[in-house]
Amino acid sequence: MQYMNKFIIIIGIMLSSLAYGLAEDSKKPIEIEADSVMVDESSGFNEFKGGAEVRQGSLLMTAELIQVQTNSEGVETMLAKGTIEKPAKYIQSQENQPRFIEATANLITYDVNKGMIFLDGNANLIQGFDSFSGDKLNYDIENDKVTVLGSADGNKRVKFKIAL
Repeated sequence: MQYMNKFIIIIGIMLSSLAYGLAEDSKKPIEIEADSVMVDESSGFNEFKGGAEVRQGSLLMTAELIQVQTNSEGVETMLAKGTIEKPAKYIQSQENQPRFIEATANLITYDVNKGMIFLDGNANLIQGFDSFSGDKLNYDIENDKVTVLGSADGNKRVKFKIAL
């Protein structure tokens, strides 16, 4: 029981640190589904495998594998690994956007301290009515800034669609 209580606290800290979404999201219940869960309290490493889904309010993160690194102050990073056929996905309502932010990629890394989401491999981001795609994409949540890169070999170019 003590293990489960610590696990719930870790996940609560993890999701409450995603403060850039709707303010009320952090007050919503946390729901996690996966085929397996591994929590290492000594290192702060947590892993959710097999169709992993993390939900809290408007936040939804899905991937075949979600890894979370925590420290004594909360979450440091969240890593979601998908595939070309079934990419990792991050969706959340943002107060400064008329629609949900939706990001997909083979690999999504959320650096909590920097307030940055890094998409790597088949990166796509829908922000409001605009969309961005490329091989790599960096999204600065707090400053509402997007940087997109094409592939190094030139096969995947950057695409940007603006809805006026």
